[in-house]
Amino acid sequence: MQKIILGRIGEIALKGLNRSTFEHRLATNMKKAISDLGEAAVHWSQSRYFVEPAGDDFDVDTAVSRLSGVFGLVSVSPAWAMDTDAEQFFSAAVEVAGEKVKNGAGTFKVETKRGLKSFPMNSPQISEEAGGRILDAYPELRVDVKNPDFTVFIEVRERSYVYTEIIAAPGGMPTGSNGKACLLLSGGIDSPVAGYMIGKRGVAICAAHFYSYPYTSERAKEKVLELARIVSRFTGPMKVMVVPFTDVQLAIMKNCREDFSTILLRRSMMRISERLARKNGCSALVTGESVGQVASQTVQAIYCTDNAVANMPVYRPLIGMDKMETVDIARKIGTFDTSIQPYEDCCTVFTPKHPKTRPNLEEVLKEEAKYDFAALEEIAIRDVEIVNV
Repeated sequence: MQKIILGRIGEIALKGLNRSTFEHRLATNMKKAISDLGEAAVHWSQSRYFVEPAGDDFDVDTAVSRLSGVFGLVSVSPAWAMDTDAEQFFSAAVEVAGEKVKNGAGTFKVETKRGLKSFPMNSPQISEEAGGRILDAYPELRVDVKNPDFTVFIEVRERSYVYTEIIAAPGGMPTGSNGKACLLLSGGIDSPVAGYMIGKRGVAICAAHFYSYPYTSERAKEKVLELARIVSRFTGPMKVMVVPFTDVQLAIMKNCREDFSTILLRRSMMRISERLARKNGCSALVTGESVGQVASQTVQAIYCTDNAVANMPVYRPLIGMDKMETVDIARKIGTFDTSIQPYEDCCTVFTPKHPKTRPNLEEVLKEEAKYDFAALEEIAIRDVEIVNV
């Protein structure tokens, strides 16, 4: 027997003639995720992916953990692989059941999938035989088909596989299969979740973070980089472009009406992000905005914000979600505890007392014309700090 990892796909299986493109991309992403854990082969057949270690030094447990975060997979299982021989997979079923008994399990069931239709026993017969052998070996166990302590899974194919765990993975599409976008990444709860959500659709991402030193601290920047590291566990390595934004913010505060400062701030961010996105081969911008959540996220404010972008779509994966839905995802992907650390970002430092919630574009453009923001934005783009996570 050989210890391997099984991976299962969902949405990819629905693809038509271009399915192989997505399958190859997923295999490449899986290899990258486990490349430092030892040598292993990755291949696929009949909506299953198989990770087969080349030696005993391969770290299977860590590989399972990493693969459970790879977009495109819906679940993974550490499994025993063997020739399709009844005695071999029945023995394996007894062995894996024994491990569960050692850990205190008292009930079980057996589920079988027979992909090899030429095998002489059908699925119910295989399950019945395996269950009988497990009961003979561990008479203290009893069968519970509705709510067992564990399930022994047997898959009979060209080779056979026996396992007891199915670990959920995020599903979606393989990263990089649907182009690249630039995420406007703050230190809050929303934007890391937006990055995760767009990544789940197969979009590779880089990130732009706007940093207003000394009004925002070095610890605030490190918080954002840590959020990028967490998101990159799902999306793959990420370039974070830290934009020095202090001079732009101060110019807005000194030269424009306070109640327009939030929307002017957002417009400047969008112009800078679009420039950076094009430099990095991106076809879209991504933000964490949700309609009506704050003053800059009313329908009118979003319209005025998008007007600043010359010719690039802006994706907002959270646009129709409420805050608790976003928080639930943040907890699930591991960004929430970092996001709530009390370090300011540039969007909260100069918040006006009474921001415009329904700005008129003509008025916004009039305020923006009071100063040459293009020159300051050019300097900010020139002085961007690149951090790879």
